Amino acid sequence: EGSTHNQNKRLGRGEGSGKGGTSARGHKGAKSRSGYSKKIGFEGGQMPLQRRVPKFGFTNVNRIEHQGVNLDKLQLLVDNGIVTDTVDFSVLVSNRLATKTELVKILGGGELKAKLKVSAHKFTATAKAAIEAAGGEVVLL
Repeated sequence: EGSTHNQNKRLGRGEGSGKGGTSARGHKGAKSRSGYSKKIGFEGGQMPLQRRVPKFGFTNVNRIEHQGVNLDKLQLLVDNGIVTDTVDFSVLVSNRLATKTELVKILGGGELKAKLKVSAHKFTATAKAAIEAAGGEVVLL
């Protein structure tokens, strides 16, 4: 017990071992050679998927992504008693409406009845109007 560790068949150690000759690799071809590794996405000579599918679109490297938060989500926080008067970035992060690395944009979806002081990176015009109409305040970060 404990004196033997490797229970694998040793390849290429004579015909008597049962794994001699071709060392269980079959005959000829790239897969029988040492150092063989096929390319990622290789389909046996068939035109690979990433080359069959046409290129399209454009990605703007300067695009700034914002995480959208609708007004009805803010109202839900008030209804659940999580916030009373101010909604800042830390409140949004702790309630998983955004992560700490994201920029937040308040969107005008839903209805806001509570008077809130809302801090965010951006606001849509409708969201800003709705917050101020409810007697709240808008603070840009």
